[in-house]
Amino acid sequence: MWRKASRLVRETTSWKTRRQGQAEAPAAPAAATMAAPTKSSTRTRTPTARGLTIVTWSQLAVVAAVAALLQCRVCQAAGRAPPEPYYGRYIGDFTNFAHGIKGQIYAVDESTLFVKSFAYDGTGPDAFFWVGKTQRPSPEGYIIPYPEEYTGMDPPILQAHNRTDIILRLPMGKRIKDIRWLSVWCRRFTVDFGEVFIPSNLDVPKPRVLPEFKRLAHGLRSSNISVLDAKTFYIPNLHYDGAGPDAYFWVGNGSEPNIMGIKVPNESGSLEPLRGYQGEDIEIQLPGSLTVYDIDWLAVWCVEYRHNFGHVYIPRDLDVPPALGQTKITPSWWYSPTTTTPRPVYSNCREILPNKLQVKWELQGEYLQIELFGRINEDQYMAFGLSGANGRPQMSQSDVVVAFYDTVARVFRAEDYFISDLSQCDGQRGACPDERIGGRNDVVVLSGDRKNGVTSIRYKRLLQPNEAIYDAPIPIDREVSVIAAIGPLNARKEANAHSHTASDHNQDDIRINFSARNDHACKSSLYDVKDESGPKPWPTRKIEGVRKFRASIGPTGGKRGYTAITKVPSWGIAWYVNDLLIPEITVERGQTYEFIIEGGNDSGQPARYHPFYITDSPEGGLGQKVGLEARKQKAYAGVEYDDDGNAVPTGAGRYCEWEHQTIDRSAEIETFEEYMKTLVFKCEDGEPGYLNWTVPMNAPDELYYQCFTHNNLGWKINVVDMGASRGSIASSHQLILYGISTVFSLVATSLLFSGHVLA
Repeated sequence: MWRKASRLVRETTSWKTRRQGQAEAPAAPAAATMAAPTKSSTRTRTPTARGLTIVTWSQLAVVAAVAALLQCRVCQAAGRAPPEPYYGRYIGDFTNFAHGIKGQIYAVDESTLFVKSFAYDGTGPDAFFWVGKTQRPSPEGYIIPYPEEYTGMDPPILQAHNRTDIILRLPMGKRIKDIRWLSVWCRRFTVDFGEVFIPSNLDVPKPRVLPEFKRLAHGLRSSNISVLDAKTFYIPNLHYDGAGPDAYFWVGNGSEPNIMGIKVPNESGSLEPLRGYQGEDIEIQLPGSLTVYDIDWLAVWCVEYRHNFGHVYIPRDLDVPPALGQTKITPSWWYSPTTTTPRPVYSNCREILPNKLQVKWELQGEYLQIELFGRINEDQYMAFGLSGANGRPQMSQSDVVVAFYDTVARVFRAEDYFISDLSQCDGQRGACPDERIGGRNDVVVLSGDRKNGVTSIRYKRLLQPNEAIYDAPIPIDREVSVIAAIGPLNARKEANAHSHTASDHNQDDIRINFSARNDHACKSSLYDVKDESGPKPWPTRKIEGVRKFRASIGPTGGKRGYTAITKVPSWGIAWYVNDLLIPEITVERGQTYEFIIEGGNDSGQPARYHPFYITDSPEGGLGQKVGLEARKQKAYAGVEYDDDGNAVPTGAGRYCEWEHQTIDRSAEIETFEEYMKTLVFKCEDGEPGYLNWTVPMNAPDELYYQCFTHNNLGWKINVVDMGASRGSIASSHQLILYGISTVFSLVATSLLFSGHVLA
């Protein structure tokens, strides 16, 4: 509504100018004849007066309409923007006990407080801003240093203030949700001079990451754009050829960028036409009183030719920190504007996977900033984090960040993961994003880029996280074991299992001290690595003319196996049917087949629980699906339905698996037969499961054998008419030959007997 009113005002102003110009045009000749008034000169002035009267009444009507719209917006609270002046989420006023403590406290973002009009007489001998999580202010708290930057070992004692606006940043990675109160506290005499309590359900504003610029003209592109506060955009990795004759940063309203926009100064505050950018990180601020709540899009727009070079849309559900101007709300660790350095200069770099993955890092206050560089495809991820056990690389119980480019949303993403089990995430256990198992994504993407086969993603995370279950603190006083991996993304844009080779995850213990300086072991850039083609895939195995199958679990065969055959990512394990990796099976309609199933029957161990079923879905995983997604596939065997219509697997038995004797050697072994010699078959105690399936006469030509609890473990079942398979044809031929041979045998016996009688 506010946008409509704003647009109406702009259109009215433009219309008023045009009408005034039209009305004033005949006034000049009228003025020239005023010395000798005539009848005609009077007629000339009369329409002018009438025209001015019409414009005045039109203006009044428009102003009344605008006022009504604005009043309606206020009454109905339907606008997007928070009330002005906006200092963040209001917490409360200081309660004064001594020394004239006054001030209104606001939550600016997750770790920043704003004290409006702070007053204190400065006579306390050892006073500080003091926060804690006890029921009331007590010695069990800690100091918020103010000023934030100081010299010496100890923070300075709080000085006198008279209606001072103050920004307070919580130290040591703490967040507002971790404290219950803010106090002006005398440490020496343990006296509370004034206090305010933090509501437990306080929802604080947060920066918002947007997609990159849409790429339309003049080589315009960027990484993910961020809304840092109500007036500030952070545009990383900006590229633009500078060839537009009259191009500017441009904001406005509507479904697409248009001429009714407003120029936004560049990173240096200038309104000159934009120069060229070559991968630079910049920060721009909206002019005047304009905020992100007033606009629909940010674009690079050529005013002269009315052409859109590219844009990004502004979401309607923004709830970002306020823009406090000279108070420098934008944290120093987030962004330092630059127009000369394309990327941060890191003093630390480790190559975790040779020629595949490099990690660069730097401490930024209570945050650790990391940039991952990976030679990966667009359907792959790169993961890096703390090992589940110090002293060795362990994926289980590890806390990692999975970073990748989302080809659907066109954004770079970094997701916080907790790996409880070495299995696909089922919504409760496995390699799961924190958000999918009840936690939250505490990783903030700062920028991303992809060029020359290398994906780079820069992000930050707190050293001391606020989730004790899923997030591990990052120690900076010692070395810590880390893990890294590269693997495929599944249909949910989640991490699937990586191959167990030295090129896909670190097999040795790698330790990093994240507080170190000049730990630079990277000898060259990944951009200089020559791309090498992968190993030759193994051919697909086929089974025909067989009525009995044994299904167990085994490795996917790296780049030669499952993914090469199916063209989709795997979880790292797959079905082995009759000791063959995902063979194509041919069955006949009306015939009955027996499956001996050894995929596990303990649902409490998701990594070893793979009920076998037959479906029309090339993905499988019916147990993960709900609602419409579950109804998209049909189960033909191995599934029953309870009274509530829920799918229940029936094809479960003991767990048997083909395991590597040492490491995955698929990359160096040319044939599947030789690869099988590197595996060993192991079974747990128990009985296998059995599934008898009579193929329906109306079964489609193509079905799949799959895992009920996980996606993409199986492959194709080719369904043909009875007698059409090669096995049936061979059996028929054998029967005919047997009949002919029997006839000849009978004839020969008869002749021999006849000859014997005659003799």
